[in-house]
Amino acid sequence: MNTQQKIRVDKWLWVARFFKSRTLAAGAVNGGKVHVNGQRVKSSRSVQTGDSLEITRGRHRVAVKVLGLGEKRGPAQQAQKLYEETEESVARRELNIQQRRLLNAGMPHSRGRPDKRQRRQLRKASGKS
Repeated sequence: MNTQQKIRVDKWLWVARFFKSRTLAAGAVNGGKVHVNGQRVKSSRSVQTGDSLEITRGRHRVAVKVLGLGEKRGPAQQAQKLYEETEESVARRELNIQQRRLLNAGMPHSRGRPDKRQRRQLRKASGKS
C-alpha cells in the first residue's frame, strides 16, 4: 500500500488494472468515462481512499469504492485489494450477463466459415447471383 494521501486518477486506474496502459486510462478519464464522487473529472484529479468511482468500459459500467492507493502496478491479486465493487454494480453486471445468455441462446451456432457450397446457397437465398 501507498503512504501517500492522494494519487492521480489515471495512475490509480492503471495501478488497479482497469486499463492496460496509463495512456488508455487518461483517455478514458478525459473522455468522460470516469466519474469520481459523481462528477466528471480530468486525469490530473487526485483520488484518495473512500472516494467512489464509476468507470465505463465499452458497454460495462463498474462502480467501485477506493480502499487503497498503490505505488506501482503489480499482480492482479494485489490490484483487487485496492478497491471494492458496490453491490449494485455487481447485481447490474450479473443481470447483464444473464440477459446476454438469454439473447444468445436463441442464436444459431456457427460451425465456422462456410464452404463453397454453403456460400452458393447463401448467395442464392439472398437473391444475389
